[in-house]
Amino acid sequence: MYSRIVGTGAHLPAKMLTNFDLEKMVDTSDEWIRERTGIERRHIAAEGETTVDLAERAARRALDAANVKPSEVDFISFGTTTPDLVFPNCGVLLQSRLGATGPAFSVETACSGFVYALSIADKYVKTGDAKCALVIGAETLSRITDWKDRSTCVLFADGAGAVVLKPSKEPGILSTHLYADGRYKDMLLCNSGVSKGFGATEPRMAISMEGREVFRVGVTMFAKMVEEALAANKLDLAALDWLVPHQANLRIIQATARKLDLPMEKVICTVADHGNTSAASVPLALDVGIRDGRIKPGQLLMLEAFGGGFTWGSALLRL
Repeated sequence: MYSRIVGTGAHLPAKMLTNFDLEKMVDTSDEWIRERTGIERRHIAAEGETTVDLAERAARRALDAANVKPSEVDFISFGTTTPDLVFPNCGVLLQSRLGATGPAFSVETACSGFVYALSIADKYVKTGDAKCALVIGAETLSRITDWKDRSTCVLFADGAGAVVLKPSKEPGILSTHLYADGRYKDMLLCNSGVSKGFGATEPRMAISMEGREVFRVGVTMFAKMVEEALAANKLDLAALDWLVPHQANLRIIQATARKLDLPMEKVICTVADHGNTSAASVPLALDVGIRDGRIKPGQLLMLEAFGGGFTWGSALLRL
């Protein structure tokens, strides 16, 4: 028994922030941002618009695409690092809105959150413990972005993507592979948390990043993940139809493709329009590739992500 993606959905906030808008906010330029990141615009949640608000819209679109009623969902796995509340978790909040049942929880592994959430849901469906799983990646990273830090504020954005998994006798998700290495914890992090405490002397909660180190390790791990997943399934790179990577930075994506000797024509790239939406970026890119007709049923896809911690992971699947 396999789990198989039977529907995808995505949602982006209406508000768009272009590079030209950022020129008025911080010492940067459209040319500088495009050359170093490939990003041209990003979407930002409106005041009062939450991570679960975005997730609900993406989830309903995925359910519609799968021709599945919300009441049929019996498992929700939600990847995010920007939850609405400390608790109840975002999975439970979404379950309440949809009228779904069964286990519902959130996974916090930064940009690899969706892949981690997908891996967990895949195992539940394969073992028969879930008949219809909803997997979400959603973020409102604008809430923890320092808009005066030009090294990070040009990167991050908001959005949500979702997939529906159901059991299948035909190959769907072939394998998932998860990794972490806490030795890199200081290279990409958010500087505050609940148990660390908040106070008048604490700095505003914000993302900080050692860009060069993240780039160096990220490119190596992205390429290694592809090779390891293909080898685990006794496949070679020629069999891969599409790479759907985390949309962190165009240069990272291009460097990964070069390292693998993979043409960019086989890579789904949405970073120019979406920016880095952390856990939302992979399902957003997947939905774009499916809905614009590039990704077709039966094709072999590699989903992969790399995020703070460091955590990283991949999923090899047939659509």
